[in-house]
Amino acid sequence: MLEQALTHRSHGPRHYERLEFLGDSLLSMVIAERLFQQRPHAPEGDLSRLRSRLVRDITLARLAKELGLGDHLRLGAGELRSGGFLRESILADTVEALIGAIYLDGGFDVARRVILELFERRIAELPDADSLKDPKTRLQELLQGRGHELPEYSVIAESGADHAKCFEVECRAGDLAGPVRAEAASRRKAEQAAARLMYERLREAFATGSSAVMQGSGD
Repeated sequence: MLEQALTHRSHGPRHYERLEFLGDSLLSMVIAERLFQQRPHAPEGDLSRLRSRLVRDITLARLAKELGLGDHLRLGAGELRSGGFLRESILADTVEALIGAIYLDGGFDVARRVILELFERRIAELPDADSLKDPKTRLQELLQGRGHELPEYSVIAESGADHAKCFEVECRAGDLAGPVRAEAASRRKAEQAAARLMYERLREAFATGSSAVMQGSGD
């Protein structure tokens, strides 16, 4: 099972994907349980953000590198040539596959113990859940908390070849402030960048009680 957990599908038919499926579910459940225990007053949304921080590909890939898993991966010739042993998604999948293999070999208690040993430091170093909110969520909560309408996003321009796209997005917050624009390689990233600019502008305006915000609030 260890060999299978370290085998990419490019190497042959007996690869790690089924073990990855199992390990993904186990990892999510064990991390959720520990966060539930350690943060008894955290709402569901905060717990979800904290769990996502721990089980995302970039975190799992870093863990795989710490364990040296890339040196033991079984990859096909094409993946070897393209540096698959360094690819974030493959390393993250391997961690989940290993957890699945440990569960099948030793049972749930053993798998749970290994997961907690691997993630205990990361769990302890988690930042406050509010700091993990993306800019669009922060902006939405800022406006909703003051009784304002939700922000609107629109793509102003799209340029570049398919492999090098650039999106320009505009964010509007009613009459509270003038629109802001931001560019990024994807629409989602451009929206997040525009939301960050609008959030910073409105937060400062609310704090200083600027005339534009006061007019928009109906005062």
